[in-house]
Amino acid sequence: MRKSVREVLAAGEGEEIELRGWVWRKRAHGKLLFIDLRDSTGVVQVAVSASRTDPESFSEASRASRESSVTLRGKVAHDTRAPGGVEIRCTFFKILGQSLDDFPIRRGATSRVLYDYRHLYLRSPRITAVMRIRSNLIWSIHDFFRSRGFVEIGCPTFVTAAVEGGATLFEVNYFGKRVYLTQSVQFYQEAAIYSLEKVYSIQPSFRAEKSRTTRHLTEFWHVEAEMAFAGFDDLLKTIEDLVRYSVERVAELSEHELRVLGRRIRLEEVEQPFPRITYSEALDILARHGMRAEWGVDIGADEERVISSEFETPVFLTHFPRTLKPFYHKPDPQNPETTLSADLLAPRGNGEIVGSGVRIDDHEELRRRILEDGLRPEDYSWYLDLRKYGSAPHAGFGLGVERVLKWILDLPHVRVAALFPRTPTRVTP
Repeated sequence: MRKSVREVLAAGEGEEIELRGWVWRKRAHGKLLFIDLRDSTGVVQVAVSASRTDPESFSEASRASRESSVTLRGKVAHDTRAPGGVEIRCTFFKILGQSLDDFPIRRGATSRVLYDYRHLYLRSPRITAVMRIRSNLIWSIHDFFRSRGFVEIGCPTFVTAAVEGGATLFEVNYFGKRVYLTQSVQFYQEAAIYSLEKVYSIQPSFRAEKSRTTRHLTEFWHVEAEMAFAGFDDLLKTIEDLVRYSVERVAELSEHELRVLGRRIRLEEVEQPFPRITYSEALDILARHGMRAEWGVDIGADEERVISSEFETPVFLTHFPRTLKPFYHKPDPQNPETTLSADLLAPRGNGEIVGSGVRIDDHEELRRRILEDGLRPEDYSWYLDLRKYGSAPHAGFGLGVERVLKWILDLPHVRVAALFPRTPTRVTP
């Protein structure tokens, strides 16, 4: 019976199995070959003996090079000396697709080589584990939203106006017209809440930022949600519930992958309520660390690292000044120079993983803020229309998938969590 590697590792002694996969490593000891075979679920050791297989099978195993795809049959043997404590005693072996001998990825390869050959490096069991955990994270996010009555929608990638700021837009020639790759689908979600009330999307966003930090990509997967009739506390509670549920669910679904990575998801970081500090309180923390702390200073990557290092859980950083947030953020009625906005910073210096805010729902106030930001209301005509016909209080947020994975898996860079990462210096493969 054909099985996956994971099923083989759980199989009983002497069980006859069929397995397909790729040669990961091979060691020869005379008439005995040891092959580490990998598939999408793991790696298992295969023993191919000249005395146990027919001559053709042994010949095939002998010439199978690294990364050759193969099919084999054999019996399961429990052996503590084998990786995972299981070995397959092979009785039949056949090459399906022979690999060339010059596989370009070798032990000790530099980071540049690994990303130049990302299309081949994806075969690494460690990268496989990261991608499966990524899938589990996105699955968990879908589960959360559906359990809360959200409706998934798909939004345009080509847009004509900026959401986050014109300096970070990728310009595209669209049949002779100048358009841009989306930074966020927020505006389209705001239109959708007037019929669907609670919506979410999981799709790429694009930022033309030349940042070379460990947490920036020019193309990233963006979880965004918008809720009608939601206030500031509703917003923060939803974000906290989503992050907690998703992290706990990923830990539950990814035990095998976490063992491959040698990682433990620190569930204690999400078990307690997430603390909230205001922008002003954040400045006090920065001042204690000798950093610039004047009112109105931007909270960048370095500042976020310092602030989040002070906490053992994610922390909400709230009430940013109006000058630091886009025009659509609603001012705090108690202090109109600040906004009903919040970033969620991950602990251990990981920085922002969620940005959020309550939206301005009054037409004239929104138009005035657009002008204050030096923008043209006519470029946002349809967005302003939403405030003319039955406007409602609403709020929303965006979460970066790769940033969450960097945090929970202790990854050195968000690019590890992207299948084919895009950065200011890399657009291939």
